[in-house]
Amino acid sequence: MRLLDEIVSRDESQIVCRKTFSPDEFFVQGHFPDTPIVPGVIQCECCLQAGAVLLQQSLDATPGTVPVATRMDGVKFKRMVKPGDTVEIHVTLNEKVSNAFFLTGKMLLDGKVAMRLDFACSVTSVAGSDGEGGST
Repeated sequence: MRLLDEIVSRDESQIVCRKTFSPDEFFVQGHFPDTPIVPGVIQCECCLQAGAVLLQQSLDATPGTVPVATRMDGVKFKRMVKPGDTVEIHVTLNEKVSNAFFLTGKMLLDGKVAMRLDFACSVTSVAGSDGEGGST
């Protein structure tokens, strides 16, 4: 499930993406009846996906690896995001320690913070990427 519509800008330590939430997206159906809003977990996932795209630049040198979320801290929701809203997703790489990356993400709605979180990812090998493993 891809939750990023476009990459607006990117450098080695920051990425800005954009997403417009459609009223037809499955995760707003029934959340909540007559007053749909984008679930907080989906907003977090938008930041995690933007972080993965940001980290992909550094992982290109190590084929067969992917960033995997390991922690989310200090998650704060400040404004409701509704179907039809377009948000900007900003993610900043704060620190890298060994194979762990520490990032901050925020989602802006109309230029104001709608949510923010600190999160960590570690780099892991993809099973079967080297021709071994997987099903037979």
